[in-house]
Amino acid sequence: MLYLATPSGPDVRAAMSAGHLGCMTTPAQGNRVPPGAWYACDNGRFGCDGKGRNWPGLAEWRAWLTRTVTRYGPDRCLWALAPDVPFEAAGTLADSLPELVFIRSLGVPAAFAAQDGCDVLGLPWDAFDVLFLAGSTEWKLGPVAERLAREAKARGKRVHMGRVNSRRRLGIAGWLGADSCDGTYLAFGPNRNLPKLLGWLGEIGHAPSLCATDQHMPAPRRPAPRPRPAPAARATPHPEPIPVLPGQALLWGTP
Repeated sequence: MLYLATPSGPDVRAAMSAGHLGCMTTPAQGNRVPPGAWYACDNGRFGCDGKGRNWPGLAEWRAWLTRTVTRYGPDRCLWALAPDVPFEAAGTLADSLPELVFIRSLGVPAAFAAQDGCDVLGLPWDAFDVLFLAGSTEWKLGPVAERLAREAKARGKRVHMGRVNSRRRLGIAGWLGADSCDGTYLAFGPNRNLPKLLGWLGEIGHAPSLCATDQHMPAPRRPAPRPRPAPAARATPHPEPIPVLPGQALLWGTP
């Protein structure tokens, strides 16, 4: 599973270039994708405030996505997320359908945001390549999201989970079979949180199956047991000779 984050600091950028992390980019981010890094294009509809403050509008989003894919190449793009309406299945379906076609026309995989209630309306399975588990926290961790993730994998789709900012959430994403996930965990204290995140990925088996650099983190090395020294041989004590009293006959041999 590949964790996507914003390129916060030199160590995080180096980890992205090395393939240990992926880079999440948005219309309002303004950061460059590190050289050689895998990247994904969010739409900014959810935003840092959860209210779409970073959504630039449809025309500008299309222009930004075209510039981004042209600059960094379609071969390094994991997916681009079609415009959605957070927590609303009907609105997401209406806004996403026309743009899924546009995303595919750029030569990159199209991602569809699954929201609360999308299973009732039905998903346009043939129109997208990546199932993005969005929606409320309760929904994305519930049985419907699990069923949709399993169905997506059975259909040959990739699965991504958003808002993953803890070891527990990371484990759930891995258990669901997610190929990637993202969160803001590294945006706050990257120097402290980067080693912790890489450790978590190592624990669950870091295998970024979306990209060609698929590899597992090495297992922690345990020190070899020290050989115990053999106990020293104890010398057999020689018995002291029994004294012979005057006039006493010897019981054996000579003293």
